[in-house]
Amino acid sequence: MQQVVCRKWGPPQGLVLEELADPTPGPGQALVAVAAAGVNFVDALFVAGTYQIKVPPPFTPGSELAGTVLEVGEGVTTVVVGDRVLSSLGLGAWTTHAVVSAAALTPVPDGLDLPRAAALVQSYCTAWFALTRRTTVSPGETVLVLGAAGGVGLAAIDVAQALGARVIAAASSPQKLADATAMGAEATIAYEDEDLKTRARELSGGGVDIVIDPVGGPHTEPALRAVAIGGRLLVIGFAAGSIAKIPANQVLLNNRSIIGIDWGAWAMRNGPEQATLLAEVLAAVSGGRLHPSAPTKRPLSDAGAVLSDLLERRLRGKVVLTPT
Repeated sequence: MQQVVCRKWGPPQGLVLEELADPTPGPGQALVAVAAAGVNFVDALFVAGTYQIKVPPPFTPGSELAGTVLEVGEGVTTVVVGDRVLSSLGLGAWTTHAVVSAAALTPVPDGLDLPRAAALVQSYCTAWFALTRRTTVSPGETVLVLGAAGGVGLAAIDVAQALGARVIAAASSPQKLADATAMGAEATIAYEDEDLKTRARELSGGGVDIVIDPVGGPHTEPALRAVAIGGRLLVIGFAAGSIAKIPANQVLLNNRSIIGIDWGAWAMRNGPEQATLLAEVLAAVSGGRLHPSAPTKRPLSDAGAVLSDLLERRLRGKVVLTPT
């Protein structure tokens, strides 16, 4: 087997691809031949050693995968050899063969290919959690999505539209805005060239009801100022690299709310509730309400370059790593 290994915290260029013997599943486990593994911003934080949970090297990054069951350990009855499965892991997905607790495996619905399955859990569960658990969307409300061509951004557009909202997408380039439009955004803002607050207010007829913000940095405050009376700013992450300082008076004015979205920590603490949430997402995909786009495929050997591209905001949509 091959797996990507982080031998020391630092830039992603330090990741190495190593050859190891194929593992064997123990009791309650299954061996999965990994067809694709998702790449997410949190992976870069683990590799750099800057995530709030610091994992001592060596370790294999990657938090989501999809593949086929090759072997099951003693006592496993929930999956059998040949099943197509997906799993959301803390670490260890960037490999050709993964030993996973059978309880952590979810069947991949018919009609959903494995690369899409590998790429959707973190992004779509985050968006679904944000818009159905941390707040709710009323039909006809306007949702402004920042970083709209990233994995979470595209998922947020898809989920918001499925829940009946109008979507305004904000991103940094015409190509990214085109991706957001293809996903269903009704209007777009090039926030590197246009005034985000002014354009969002114009396009929404006075103010947006919800902001999805996985970007942070200089875009958070103008997005907050574009929020209507009683509106909500959902803070998901800081892909821009800096945490915005929010003027509290802008929260007070117009009875705005700021809501934190940490799906990963919630999912780890609330296993049964996360299983329900994931089942809702997969049912919406199977039923045609949600439309995860095909991710870009890159080989495991490109893991460091892919993370660098992610950090430099050169990626569009989701990327999955596949066996070399």
